[in-house]
Amino acid sequence: MYRAVTRQIEVTVEPNFLPERSSIENRQYFWSYTIVITNTGAETVQLRTRYWLITDASGRKQEVRGEGVVGEQPVLAPGERFEYTSGVPLPTASGFMSGRYQMMSESGEKFEIDVPAFSLDSPDSKRVLN
Repeated sequence: MYRAVTRQIEVTVEPNFLPERSSIENRQYFWSYTIVITNTGAETVQLRTRYWLITDASGRKQEVRGEGVVGEQPVLAPGERFEYTSGVPLPTASGFMSGRYQMMSESGEKFEIDVPAFSLDSPDSKRVLN
């Protein structure tokens, strides 16, 4: 599990390789990832937008921006959490993702929180240590 905390908002990520949705022969690899956003602060916040940087094992990068997550812009009161699962395909057996969410406080202040960088590894990926 991967974890980041920004302004008392905790984001954890748990990636999972899905062999049943992947095709090694066709160079298609698929992962799901479950994200839990927990507001440990004293102020209600809303998730407004998302930004992802997805990098495959060949170094190809893809940027994804959009409103909310999984069609929602959740509001989190102090102590509340929001959990969702999404997915990502890659043409390589490994890669990684990083990102951030734009949040808005009750007072209308916009700020960004980090999503921890996380590794996408399939059983077929070869580990290279430098």
